[in-house]
Amino acid sequence: MMTNPTGRVTQGQFSFLPDLTDAEIVLQVEYGLSKGYAWSVEYTDDAHPRNTYWEMYGMPMFDLKDAAGVMTELAACRATFPEHYIRLMAFDSTRGIESVAMSFIVNRPSKEPGFGLVRMEGRNREIRYTVHSYATDRPENERGGQ
Repeated sequence: MMTNPTGRVTQGQFSFLPDLTDAEIVLQVEYGLSKGYAWSVEYTDDAHPRNTYWEMYGMPMFDLKDAAGVMTELAACRATFPEHYIRLMAFDSTRGIESVAMSFIVNRPSKEPGFGLVRMEGRNREIRYTVHSYATDRPENERGGQ
């Protein structure tokens, strides 16, 4: 993986730390709830840095007052997609717009497929680079548990 010797996808908060325990996740959710944030659970099998639109699991949890609701939804998503990336997103809607205030990965596949740097030569020897997600080398329904 590029510039990441651990080979882990690093998106959102806490990405360079060891995986959060459920107790630590509860603390983060409670912090968000204390700020009035609405939570949602999202998942994907392709955590490419430009893949910002992950699939939403269930509905956004507005008006939630207890972290147990988020943890129940997270447990259901983990049971359904155990070999996917799962993240929690907290939205701040206090100003009348939905903007992400917190985002962190809470589940990873047992083997993270990673990314490769692809070099492309164009006109006049111009060199361009792009990132290729190895997860997309296989069809979507065959990617889990690489």
